[in-house]
Amino acid sequence: MTKKNTETTDPARRDFLGTFTMAVAGGGVAAACVPFVSSMNPSSDVLERATVEIDLSGIPMGQEKTFPWQGKPVFVVHRTSAEIAEMGASPGGKEPVPDSQRVQKPEWLVVIGVCTHLGCVPNKTAQGWLCPCHGSVYDNSGRIISGPAPQNLHLPPYHFVSNDKILIGKSS
Repeated sequence: MTKKNTETTDPARRDFLGTFTMAVAGGGVAAACVPFVSSMNPSSDVLERATVEIDLSGIPMGQEKTFPWQGKPVFVVHRTSAEIAEMGASPGGKEPVPDSQRVQKPEWLVVIGVCTHLGCVPNKTAQGWLCPCHGSVYDNSGRIISGPAPQNLHLPPYHFVSNDKILIGKSS
């Protein structure tokens, strides 16, 4: 007489082993995916440049300084009272926006220094900026006055941390 081995024919045991094997395989696949998903996160050097704190006390009135932010130049201008009055009275050019909507404090203009036509960096002039490539002219509020550029100079997200410091970029 032969004795039947119940260990190999027990359906409950077979179901348990199948479920356990699938759970371990699923955990293995999830663990293998972690490095791939992590590689899509920004690197530490990119995160360091996500925000830039700028000390405004080193920019004299009537002067401009350029700061790098996310690989782009940002123009920070300490405007004179004459420039503020002139820009407040001007409606703008091709894309009219009041000066008060382009600044948080009238004496400080913060714009991304990239021409909206082909991505050149405009040069500062007494009247604003001139793009040397195709002749686009921007006023002292960063609004397009003439030339092929379709839009005003873009505004970066920024806020005043104190009276003499701004933080460019989104803070978390």
